[in-house]
Amino acid sequence: MFLYGQAAAGDAGQQPSMISALIPFVIIFVIFYFLIIMPSRKKQKRHQELIGSLKGGERIVTAGGIFGTVTRVLEDRIEIEIGKNNKIQITKTSISAVIPAGGEAPKS
Repeated sequence: MFLYGQAAAGDAGQQPSMISALIPFVIIFVIFYFLIIMPSRKKQKRHQELIGSLKGGERIVTAGGIFGTVTRVLEDRIEIEIGKNNKIQITKTSISAVIPAGGEAPKS
């Protein structure tokens, strides 16, 4: 193993196999998958479930830091009330978190 670059007199014409050359790349991909891709997919799935379960009356926080109460859920956006008679419409993807009843905003 330490003499990888040196070949014996009878092995001068042999080269390493294709499979042994690909093994390090496969190992790196597996590590990359478990450390980066899999947690990202789980987080995205939880966020989609959060958005899908929204209904009127829930308190939310947007990605921009706006606190509001959901008044209406539309197909591609949500209408929230941010103050007395102040309503805005935001995209569903800009919702950061749902505030539990009687609780404070979740810490990211």
